[in-house]
Amino acid sequence: MQGPAHEAGQAALGAPVALAARETLSYRVEWRLIRAGAATLSWEAAPEGTPHQWQASLRLESTGLVSRLYKVEDHYVAQLDSGLCAVSSLLKAHEGGRRRETSVTFDGGSRKASYLERDVVKNNVVRSVEIDIPPCVHDVVGGLFVLRKMRLEPGEQAQIPISDGKKSVSARIEAQARETVTTPTGTHKTIRYEAFLFNNVLYKRPGHLYVWLTDDARRLPVQIRVRLQFHIGTLTFQLEKEERT
Repeated sequence: MQGPAHEAGQAALGAPVALAARETLSYRVEWRLIRAGAATLSWEAAPEGTPHQWQASLRLESTGLVSRLYKVEDHYVAQLDSGLCAVSSLLKAHEGGRRRETSVTFDGGSRKASYLERDVVKNNVVRSVEIDIPPCVHDVVGGLFVLRKMRLEPGEQAQIPISDGKKSVSARIEAQARETVTTPTGTHKTIRYEAFLFNNVLYKRPGHLYVWLTDDARRLPVQIRVRLQFHIGTLTFQLEKEERT
């Protein structure tokens, strides 16, 4: 869908919000009304001399009853250039009895992304693929920071190039409404966004992804909600602690 809303979203990209040089956001994760885990979203400038400028990471760990039923320890790190375009990513996933390492290299010059997934337990390659990408594409976690730099008002939308290394898409981001959200860090005035990544866009499975960003200069993601099929249910991430420079 293009038109005025799309144009407004593109204009928002030209008036970016400044991101902190270093930031760590800690979340509680709820599933079916119980505490299911903890997540830490980190952002920092890369050391001088490295080929990338930014590093974004997400650590997800199950806790309590959920951890006893199905233990999850995932650690994802993405390297980004000055325009937040993805340079590389690495996911170390320990989910139940499965342990996988997935690396992706994004080459904007050749417009190619190389995806490699390994089974750590069996020590073999699960999948290796190379796909076409645009000169600048964002990984999913980096895409969150792209959204934070934008100034989309309710009713506006934009398209963001997103890739997980297996597929490259132009994902629609829609600013839906201003809402007041209460988390362990307090009550926040926010704008709710929906990122259209499910339903055969980037991911095949049916679902919805919502992000609540504070309606201020910080643009903090104080709440994130992934709503999947009934047998999986809804995962809600609520901000518990913020550290930034």
